[in-house]
Amino acid sequence: MKKHNFSAGPCILPQEVLVKASEALINFDGLDLSLIEISHRSPNFVAVIEKARHLVLELLNLEGKGYQVLFLQGGASSQFLLSAYNLMKDQNGKAAYLNTGTWSSKAIKEAKLFGELAEVASSKDKNFNYIPKDYIIPSDVDYFHTTSNNTIYGTQMHSFPEFNGINVCDMSSDIFSRSLDFSKFDLIYAGAQKNMGPAGTTLVVVKESILGNTGRTIPSMLDYQVHIAKDSMFNTPPVFAVYTSMLTLEWLKDLGGIKAIEKINNQKAQLLYQEIDRNPLFTGVSATEDRSKMNATFTLNNESHSDLFDTIWEEAGINGLNGHRSVGGYRASMYNALTIESVEVLVNCMQELERKA
Repeated sequence: MKKHNFSAGPCILPQEVLVKASEALINFDGLDLSLIEISHRSPNFVAVIEKARHLVLELLNLEGKGYQVLFLQGGASSQFLLSAYNLMKDQNGKAAYLNTGTWSSKAIKEAKLFGELAEVASSKDKNFNYIPKDYIIPSDVDYFHTTSNNTIYGTQMHSFPEFNGINVCDMSSDIFSRSLDFSKFDLIYAGAQKNMGPAGTTLVVVKESILGNTGRTIPSMLDYQVHIAKDSMFNTPPVFAVYTSMLTLEWLKDLGGIKAIEKINNQKAQLLYQEIDRNPLFTGVSATEDRSKMNATFTLNNESHSDLFDTIWEEAGINGLNGHRSVGGYRASMYNALTIESVEVLVNCMQELERKA
């Protein structure tokens, strides 16, 4: 029996996607060849990447709005560098960042290589367990960068500040999980392995009009415009990761799109957080108003119960529940493909601990 996978990443994927992807590894498209041994420039794979790009724009409601979709390599961490390289002015460049955790801290570190950084606010003072509010974004920056969801600390931005300049967002761990006006963002990037596909490709959705304005010479491999011109094939793309991501996007569309999955995700999060708040043995880590619907972080009030609780959830077939080392406790990652039945199993385990402790 397949386990209940609460792993923070690589993520759980729909079973039908795993089946189709595994079949393609043996015989793709009736070619009697594996997906990973055909030419990436063959009509069969070109059709895959074109469909994947189209599905991204369709699901995000960005069709016909001047956006380009890229499937790149290097993980979201490479985009910490590329976003700054492609958007910060060569002379007197300046960017603003909201620091809400490990990943935004790393993005800030990379961006400092290219110009002046304004850290508009940070929640580091409380180990990133909340989202800062009521900060001022300088009007003279080249762009403003946020991280929509923080996997380690279990926080999520439920609203975004108004900013008339270029908005950049790292949506690695909640992309395609909830309804937003995605047209308010000029650049979105996301590692596939959190909510879309296997590790190996990174999604970049960029408004083409914001590019080419830095006055700097960008190395080809790091230049969004080069990758756009080459349809994400400036170098050999990660064909398996792109194909599996396409299958996941198809699955999401067939399910009813983002609005449909958002309803399910809300139900899962409500069920788990309700138990965390009700059960006297547990405490939620993040501020209630900033809780993530993708990554719920919680701790035991009495560490002496940890061995018993670990035994209970492991015997129930749960995987990946341990919290990040910087937070401790537990982290239940409830990405799109995780069923509400899996959350019910976890809730039952928490109630079983209450009975036995």
